[in-house]
Amino acid sequence: MGYSAEVVRRARDRLAQAREDRASEDRQHLAEAYERVPRIREIDRELRMTMAQAAMAAFQAGTDGKKELEAVRDRNLALQRERARLVEENFEVGFLDETPICEKCGGTGYVGANMCECLRELCRQEQKKEVSILSGSRESFSHFRLDVYSDRVDPNYGVSPRTVMEKNLRECKNYAVFFSDKSENLLLSGNPGLGKTFLSACIARTVADRGYSVAYETAGHLFTKMERAKFGNDEQARLETESYTQCDLLILDDLGTEMPGQFTNVALYGIVNDRLLLSKPTIISTNLTTEDIAKRYTPQIASRLRGSFKRVPFIGDDIRLLKNGGML
Repeated sequence: MGYSAEVVRRARDRLAQAREDRASEDRQHLAEAYERVPRIREIDRELRMTMAQAAMAAFQAGTDGKKELEAVRDRNLALQRERARLVEENFEVGFLDETPICEKCGGTGYVGANMCECLRELCRQEQKKEVSILSGSRESFSHFRLDVYSDRVDPNYGVSPRTVMEKNLRECKNYAVFFSDKSENLLLSGNPGLGKTFLSACIARTVADRGYSVAYETAGHLFTKMERAKFGNDEQARLETESYTQCDLLILDDLGTEMPGQFTNVALYGIVNDRLLLSKPTIISTNLTTEDIAKRYTPQIASRLRGSFKRVPFIGDDIRLLKNGGML
């Protein structure tokens, strides 16, 4: 699962802080032990001396060197036994154990060249926080209200908006719960105020909770950051734009609300095409039809969306207007 460089950096910073906190706690426990049982301090000093003596004895030749090494080893073992007895008699179990924050990686975050689960979990937590910040709220599928959609049949579709939205809710929830690198691309399309952004955020949060890397951006923010990365020598923007290609799931919300222009056309085609070539799932929500997209952007972009994205239509009346008008 490809987390952005920024997410990994924050996770590694948290792991480093956890290591320092554990080391500080160990130092405090040792200082307390020295104060309560001064003999432990003396033993630790003698143990350090035996280690130096053992190193010197190892360089001595012949029988004398071997005897000296055995004597130092016996002294070291005796001191260790005495120390263990004093600790057991005066402190709770584990008080002076200098255990790493992770037994698998020792707190480094990596087992060989592979990321350890301890660091991966911190990446998941940072990813979830990032998605929460970007989406701006705490949407969940359980809060999606189907009752705000009309149950009257729409003559243009031969079905009621509520029936369509029941299907969309089920499809979006299944998409999030069973998301994988083989998931399809979705195009959530329909008029404003029908729940596209809400369900996009629900998908983002659920997929991130499952440990996948998710980049959730509005079209305006995404293209602004891409422009800064290309023309503004903005390192932070460059790192973020890299995540748009490399993340497990990109969600581009409100396509069509950004300022139009040649750069936007090139950037949109590039990000869609790159992710298709990498077989990385993408979700786009928009108020535009594919015909509108062909006119606003390019026929090539519209062709990519028609051919490689599954359209999820949203129909009905603007539920935000209904709420603001006091009808709900």
